[in-house]
Order: sequence, then C-alpha cells, then structure tokens
Amino acid sequence: MSKLFGYILTPIFYFFFGLMLCIFHPIQWICHKFFGYKAHKVSVDILNLFLTYCQIFLFNSISFKNDYNLPTDRPIIFAANHQSMYDIPSLIWFLRKYSAKFISKIELTKGIPSISINLRLGGGANINRKDNKQAISEIIKLGRRMKENNWSTVIFPEGTRAKDGQVKQFQFGGIATILKAVPNALVVPIAIENSWKIVRFGMFPLTTGNALKWTVLKPIEPGEKTANEITLAVETEIRKVLGQNLQ
Repeated sequence: MSKLFGYILTPIFYFFFGLMLCIFHPIQWICHKFFGYKAHKVSVDILNLFLTYCQIFLFNSISFKNDYNLPTDRPIIFAANHQSMYDIPSLIWFLRKYSAKFISKIELTKGIPSISINLRLGGGANINRKDNKQAISEIIKLGRRMKENNWSTVIFPEGTRAKDGQVKQFQFGGIATILKAVPNALVVPIAIENSWKIVRFGMFPLTTGNALKWTVLKPIEPGEKTANEITLAVETEIRKVLGQNLQ
C-alpha cells in the first residue's frame, strides 16, 4: 500500500522539494553577498526547515529527540548512521543552533540548486575521495574553523548509506582527523531510523507512511580515549537504539 500511494504522492513531493531548492538558491546568494555569513546561515536553516517538512506530502512523520543540554560554547562532532539523502536536511534544521557543517563530495559543489551554493559558501569540507591528501587537508581546515567559531560538524562514519537500514561498520578515520584539529570537541552520537525506507524502491516511487526518527544519544568526552574507542562506542550506542547487535 505504501508503494501504491508512493506512485501518486512522489511527484507532488518532488515538485515542492525542488521548488524550495530553486526558490532558496538566489535567496542564499543575496544573503551571503550583501549581508554575510550569519544571514546566509539563516537562509539555509529556513530552507532545510521546508525540506524537512516536505515529508508531509508523503505522509511521513518527523521526530527529533534530544534529552541532553548540549553546549554551544565548544565544538561538537555529531556522528550518525546514514540511511538516505533525507537524513541531512533534518540534521541541518534540528542542529541549527550548533552550526553543524558537513563533509561532502566535491562533485556536489556544482549543478544542484541551493545545495551546491551552500556547500561552497557554508564552511564545510568538500573532499575529493580520489585524493586522500586533499581530503585530509580539507577536514583539518574544517576542524580549525570549528575551533575558531565553536562550530560543529556531522559525520557519517559508515562512509556510505546503509540502503537496507543495516548499520555498516564504522570507520574511525573521520573522527580521528577532526579530533587532531579540535581535541576539545565533544562527540555526540545520533541514531537515525527509517529514512532508508523512503528510498527502498529507489528514486521512484518513494514510500509513504514512515515514522522518521532522529535521536541524540549520550555525549562522549574524548578525554584519553583513542579515536578507535570513541568510534566503537558511538557505533555500539547507535546499534542499541536500532536493535542491531555489533558483529
């Protein structure tokens, strides 16, 4: 039934999702050009509010739970499992007061309304996956910006999307690289549930009636822990929420 409704509702969803991207592309440019970073960030936040709640056209519900009083005066590394592209707008919106940045493929910095301009101007790291030296350099630069501005970043330690919802083994490289530049960063796991179901049949049809959930888990103080230990702790806590045992 979800697939059947998807054939009807997916075009409506894509129309409004694409419309928001097109409308906010010039708005972002104007905000950045004439009013600077803060205005640009506000425009990006509002864009991602609309992108997040475009899910109502698919009758998908949105739930974000954070029981922790996270600091805004120190950098945070948010580490989440990754299920679909629809993970990202909600993370940007719900984590907006922490100025969360992303590590993205450099190919995405061109050709996509709103998204590409934000990746170029927003302060994240745009990496070339075929050039390890460039990638590490960009992540270190991001770490420095985090330290200077008390920004945060969101990373997906799986390295790719788990298209069936089954968590892949987390890699410690991203957390390790950022912590070298920002050793005082707090590490905060986030468990993402059910967004993989939206695209279980690919780009069309999208599925309907899913309960999409983002849950902030207990923060981890790096202290004397190694990046490996921190990453394993993040993966373990996320798996607990998802009911998936560590292999």
